[in-house]
Amino acid sequence: MKRRIGTIFGLVLAGLAISIATGWGALALYYLAPGSDGVRIGLAWGFAAIGLAVLGALSVRRVRLLAAIGFAAAFALVLAVWGSATPSNDRDWQPEVAVLPYAPIDGDRVTVHNIRNFDYRTETDFTPAYYDRTFDLRRLDRVDLVAAYWMGSAIAHIFISFGFGDDHLTISIEARKDRTRPYGTIPGFFQQYELVYVVADERDAIRVRTNYRKDPPEDVYLFRLTAPIESGRRIFLDYMRDINELREHPRFYNTLTTNCTTMILTHAAVNPGHLPYSWKILLSGYAPEYAYEQGRMDQSLPFDELMRRSHINAAARAADQAPDFSRRIRADLP
Repeated sequence: MKRRIGTIFGLVLAGLAISIATGWGALALYYLAPGSDGVRIGLAWGFAAIGLAVLGALSVRRVRLLAAIGFAAAFALVLAVWGSATPSNDRDWQPEVAVLPYAPIDGDRVTVHNIRNFDYRTETDFTPAYYDRTFDLRRLDRVDLVAAYWMGSAIAHIFISFGFGDDHLTISIEARKDRTRPYGTIPGFFQQYELVYVVADERDAIRVRTNYRKDPPEDVYLFRLTAPIESGRRIFLDYMRDINELREHPRFYNTLTTNCTTMILTHAAVNPGHLPYSWKILLSGYAPEYAYEQGRMDQSLPFDELMRRSHINAAARAADQAPDFSRRIRADLP
């Protein structure tokens, strides 16, 4: 009896694994296989049919092993297709991500090139503009976390703003989209977008979200982080190194593993005592609460009150194109 139960349990686990592999493999072929749309769709459905056949074969003892070997061979071909995908910096990019930043490092001085500062009329109507600036790491005096919400409390776009006195530099880690492919969550799992660091003036990266995005509108919150400033300096340098690396060696974005929030945690790992991974990183809307719980924000207020007072949409709309935009959006923050 125990042996029979063990066999049944093993078959259930095998069936679950094959089901997951079948779904993932079919989508991988749909997005990554060479050929026309019809060829890719045919390959995806073909692999799904193989997976379903193997699931059925699990109930027939004499063909289980042969079916498993056949599925393993088919899955190996899927992995070959996956491995053949090559990231590139040479595509017809959407204008928001067309120009890559880079940042030569000379001791404590970092010269950041191609800081985005678009002149917006609407979210999609703008004049591209960039500038260069040299930052002295010794003047880095604050690191802020920015959270932009547009679809409920569980999902947000998270990015960092580094403060050097009156100068602030935002770095937003995003999917680099070309003109043929708008962003989609599911394609983001399957090497459809490169990774990009959008290095921008706050009048661009924050203001486009508070003042110009209407469909859907975004609620933006600005939180001051309270970790030692030396930790912030190490994180800033780690960002700069990765920015320079991506300019020479592009990598893929991934909705689950290589996204706006997980990459912040990756950079924070340069510091001792960095935050461990949490489900609140996966559900990025809870990342600010997680940072608060871990003592990385002001503890003098309950988190709900801190979040309420960190909402900056009204202040950003009032500041709009003011040259002291960064100061004005922080005027009433706790």
